[in-house]
Amino acid sequence: MDDAPPERRAVTGGPQVALAGVRVRLDGREVLSAVDLDVAPGGSAVLIGPSGSGKTVLLKTVAGLIAAESGSLRIGGAEVGRLPPSGREAAAGRIGVLLQQSALFDSLPVWENVVFRPLLEGALDRRAGLELAREKIAAAGLPDEAARLYPAELSGGMQRRAALARAIVGDPRVLLLDEPTAGLDPVTSRRIVDLVHDLAGALGATVLSATSDMEAARRLGRQAAMMVAGRIVWRGPTALLDRSGDPHVDQLVHSRTTGPIPILTE
Repeated sequence: MDDAPPERRAVTGGPQVALAGVRVRLDGREVLSAVDLDVAPGGSAVLIGPSGSGKTVLLKTVAGLIAAESGSLRIGGAEVGRLPPSGREAAAGRIGVLLQQSALFDSLPVWENVVFRPLLEGALDRRAGLELAREKIAAAGLPDEAARLYPAELSGGMQRRAALARAIVGDPRVLLLDEPTAGLDPVTSRRIVDLVHDLAGALGATVLSATSDMEAARRLGRQAAMMVAGRIVWRGPTALLDRSGDPHVDQLVHSRTTGPIPILTE
């Protein structure tokens, strides 16, 4: 049985997300080194690699949360660095982000978490915000009563669904998912991955994920990119992860303690 994510209708005109030679420095240290990556419209790709390899930084760079020192970042064909501030804000508005561990605000009910950004920006009043939140909460597979609960009243899987509802509130063209199955049991993880595919398919969205969960990686994207020390060292179909021919991928997939992946030290 093929557990790879379903193909979605591609749109002509080049990749939806394209990075070329992207470099990022944080606190004087280069954390992304000449990264090249592209994902087709409606496509799905997954970043794999050990902790500290740069996966989250790459997602934050695509999301516009971290600025690249050099290189090219295009979203929907537009060079983000050359856009005026209003253009960058519009580009960011077409991106939905699922942060690690859901990152819900404990002091807000689920519905306010889901529509936090449009409420903050004044794009919606509270009545319209509640209605939109209920729509997205239902799309994420949560019961309507979850809207008025607080994050602490939800299970881990329900929190992840609430975070996905927040990620799709603006009907994004790009979904960025950082460790979407972290801390979840295998059954819940599978359900979350299935939900990601359902939501992305309904939106026609391009999906770029980052995960250290190799089982989830095989199902999150049709293409994979292995990151080590801020560089992409291998790219290919996720179907080839078990026979990539790359020693870094082989070490990660088989959880080997010896190999070319550097050991992080304090």
